[in-house]
This record gives sequence, C-alpha cells and structure tokens, in this order.
Amino acid sequence: MNAGDALGPRTFVVRREDLVRYAGASGDLNPIHWSDRVATAVGLPGVIAHGMLTLGLAGRAVAEWTDGAEVVELGSKFTAPVEVPDDDDGVEVVVAGTVKAVEDGLATLALTVTCGEKKVLGNPRAVVRA
Repeated sequence: MNAGDALGPRTFVVRREDLVRYAGASGDLNPIHWSDRVATAVGLPGVIAHGMLTLGLAGRAVAEWTDGAEVVELGSKFTAPVEVPDDDDGVEVVVAGTVKAVEDGLATLALTVTCGEKKVLGNPRAVVRA
C-alpha cells in the first residue's frame, strides 16, 4: 500500500433478512429496522439498516483490500439512512477508498460509503497495520 493508491469499490447488497440477522446478533431490536409502520411513524422513509451494520460493511471492504490486516481504527459519523426495501433485491451499499498515508507501519484509509447517489457515512476512515 502506498499513499495515493485507490482502493477499488466493493458492493454489498443489504436485504431485510440481513437486518433480521444483524438485529439478532447485535441485540439491537429497534423496530425501525424491521417495521415500515414504526419507521414511517417516526419520520423515516421506511425500514433502515443499522448504522453499525453499514459501518461493518466498510470494515469488510477494508479487510478485503488489506487481506485481513489488523484494523487499528475504524470510524465515521452516521449521516444518512440506508433504506432497505421489502423485496428480494435489497439495496446496494458501495464502499470505495484511498490510501491517505503510510507511516510508522500504519496505513490510513479514507473511505466513501454510498447508497444510490447518497453518501451514508460521514468522514469514514480506517487505520490498519501496513
């Protein structure tokens, strides 16, 4: 990895069944992640993916790019919801990245995480052992 390297986009499909699995694994059973009625009642466009699931997809892309290198830091702000339709197709979350710096055995990656044309994570970044 060298500063300036572009990291090819990784595309992940998120379906309602993934939300159910994630809810069970994480213990986050908030109905905005499975009930259209509740999600729209609180002003959301529909059922949305868990923010930490979206960040986890970014982490998965980092693991793929770095062949499983140790992740020292992974973070972002949750800026927009990932709406997951109630169909068999789901929605695509795309993670792309750039190597910003490599120093002292660490590589800093700037990430872009989008759903459709919308950035869904603000200032996502990862630091891995290079």
